[in-house]
Amino acid sequence: MSPRPQRSRPLRPSGATRGTSTLPRHGLARVISKSGHCSRSQAEKLVREGRVGLNGRIERDPEAPVVAGRDRVTVDGQVLQALQRVYIAMNKPRGMVTTAADERGRDTVYRLLDGAGLPWLGPVGRLDMASEGLLLFSNDSVWAAGLTAPESHLAKTYHVQIDCIPDAGLLAALAEGVDDGGEWLSARSVELLRHGEKHAWLSIVLDEGRNRHIRRLLAAHDIQVRRLLRVAIGDLALGELGKGQWRHLRPEEVAALNAAGHG
Repeated sequence: MSPRPQRSRPLRPSGATRGTSTLPRHGLARVISKSGHCSRSQAEKLVREGRVGLNGRIERDPEAPVVAGRDRVTVDGQVLQALQRVYIAMNKPRGMVTTAADERGRDTVYRLLDGAGLPWLGPVGRLDMASEGLLLFSNDSVWAAGLTAPESHLAKTYHVQIDCIPDAGLLAALAEGVDDGGEWLSARSVELLRHGEKHAWLSIVLDEGRNRHIRRLLAAHDIQVRRLLRVAIGDLALGELGKGQWRHLRPEEVAALNAAGHG
């Protein structure tokens, strides 16, 4: 019996490369955001406004596929390049919101960054207007996402002044948690720091962060918050950073937070 003939394969032309269909593609707005140029929502706005070019033509679809390293993206006529990663810590004062622009005209934390020559930076997590303390900013969206993802369980420590003197039973009840509108609110730990005749300071550690988590947890026990100050994120402490001041994080601090966020 004669051997079965081998099925021939079509030859790839000399110099041909693997088809681009096998290369990873990402949406245009996501590519702009990941470069550190701006936030995802701001990138979508830039695209829809016709300020973004893709391979020499204006592209208005934020989800237009882009192959990194092959496609040429421009913003306002300038070739998109990955920006240097910036990581800063701020001591947020009370009375400021964490958005870049507020439709109600309220003061924002971005005013404290004016004139510093920084690229666009997004807040890594949030503090509500009445809260103060440690707030992080970065243009590294991957790093930020690792710190804020619910599964990271990154510890955040708050010092909270309340309008009563809690006993051991109340401290235990706060740590155990309550159901508030279908959401379970609890704390990793609750400790009494000090107290006066009518008020007390608590140290509350959270490893998850729901909207107004501490205020809602305390309100469920008829406790009013007088001050709420975030003093640490992971092992990064607010330290001696003055109110309204900010500083760049050291490389080892960035790495430690990244490790904690993925731990």
